[in-house]
Amino acid sequence: MKKRLNFAPWIFLAPFLGIFAVFTVWPLIHSLFLAMQQTYGPGRVEWVGLHNFKFLLTDPLFWKATANTVKFALGSLFIQLPVALGLALLLNRPSLKGRAIFRLIFFAPSLVGLPFVAMLFAPIFEQRTGLLNVTLHKFISAWDPNFAWTQNYIMTALIIAALWMYAGFNMVYFLAALQNVSKDLIEAAEIDGASPWQRFYHVTIPGILPIAGFVTLLSVISSFQLFELSYIMLNDTSGPDNGGLTIVMYLYQTGFQTGDLGYASSIGWVLAIMLITIAMIQRRILKRHEEY
Repeated sequence: MKKRLNFAPWIFLAPFLGIFAVFTVWPLIHSLFLAMQQTYGPGRVEWVGLHNFKFLLTDPLFWKATANTVKFALGSLFIQLPVALGLALLLNRPSLKGRAIFRLIFFAPSLVGLPFVAMLFAPIFEQRTGLLNVTLHKFISAWDPNFAWTQNYIMTALIIAALWMYAGFNMVYFLAALQNVSKDLIEAAEIDGASPWQRFYHVTIPGILPIAGFVTLLSVISSFQLFELSYIMLNDTSGPDNGGLTIVMYLYQTGFQTGDLGYASSIGWVLAIMLITIAMIQRRILKRHEEY
């Protein structure tokens, strides 16, 4: 007997496949061809091949944006994630009263959205009248007369704003991971005489490592996609000396303000390659750790 083809699954998948092809596959293919063109406005397109990518390697603004983005990503990794883990460890203690209320308080900022956070922190860091800027200026101006958050410490201000918003969000992931760590292993280590630090290092960290890897990757990806926070806090600019310029902001300026969609597409593809490379490196590191 001949096998009859079962078309039922494809019929159910057809709407998704159609939408995915139109709104994901085709834009990706089109953007790749667009990255090899130079546009001068509507209807004025010139094929330049790999020239956009070659120019990008020598573009000082792109490297400035990359350096700023990397600084923000490092701030997320080495400040935001440790704070989130510390909050999770604190709120995971059974002896702490009112844990549910504290969890809500720390998680609440992540519900408001980046535009609101940017509008909230912009007045705080405002150069002349900002509360934090004016207060710190009194203490720091002695050895730095030109001190201003919005001029010399733009990325620090952005990291602080992101810390307020995302620390509680990442805390929830770490809290869920901590609650899944085997209590039997912790009790066994305690019976064997392991100190609190040894129990944390040898039992807790291996137990939360998969979630920690996921949160790290999520933080890096969101950091490299930074746009709204810096764009709104700096009043639709990249700040003095392009101190707040990020890769996505440079892409936006190139594509929608300058009008060179081809060069903007090449920036987008380089950003995608960066993120894919980071994800592959992280996956290999975690895989080696699991093997050991």
